[in-house]
Amino acid sequence: MKILIADDHALFRDGLALRLEQIVPDALVLQASNYAQIFKIIKHDTDVSVIVLDIEMQDMPWQEALHEIRKMAPKAAVIVVSASEDSRTIRSVMSTGVQGYIPKRSDSKVFDNAFKLVFDGGTYVPPILISNPPLNNLSTKSTGLKTLTNRQSQVLDLIAQGKSNKQIAYDMGVSESTVKLHINALLRSLHVSNRTQAVITAQKLGII
Repeated sequence: MKILIADDHALFRDGLALRLEQIVPDALVLQASNYAQIFKIIKHDTDVSVIVLDIEMQDMPWQEALHEIRKMAPKAAVIVVSASEDSRTIRSVMSTGVQGYIPKRSDSKVFDNAFKLVFDGGTYVPPILISNPPLNNLSTKSTGLKTLTNRQSQVLDLIAQGKSNKQIAYDMGVSESTVKLHINALLRSLHVSNRTQAVITAQKLGII
């Protein structure tokens, strides 16, 4: 597995590289100090599996940078590690389809569990995003959303906890194919296209 760490602080990159090498001993860890270096690396190393980056690097707006990263490395999992804990910023970043957002001041166990979750195919949503109150008073009635079934609500709660389809299937005592059916129905009900958007939309609507 190739992991690319991008941050403009060398000490942070080195420390995170050591931690990731403990989690995934056979990983090859690459480093970049800005977005331009990210693009150069993923253009050359097309098999980068995971990109861990601080969005607050100065050479490019993060919105444009994430779009370009997605276009150049569509199969790579993207994890944002940032000092910003502003819920609006986190929602905006998560809505781009990244696999995780980890605040830099999180303790080591949170880092480890978040990375393991993403490596296992899940999505890590920081607690601040789930626990904050909704941004507005939208209701399912006013938006025309269908009422979620009990199973869909259960799946939504487990997705919000960052669990993968395999973990959800185990917790619910059903097959992964059944979980996928519930997720597809959930996405249609919330009018979104992926799991991360489902959590963010449900949070805005006060469903979770």
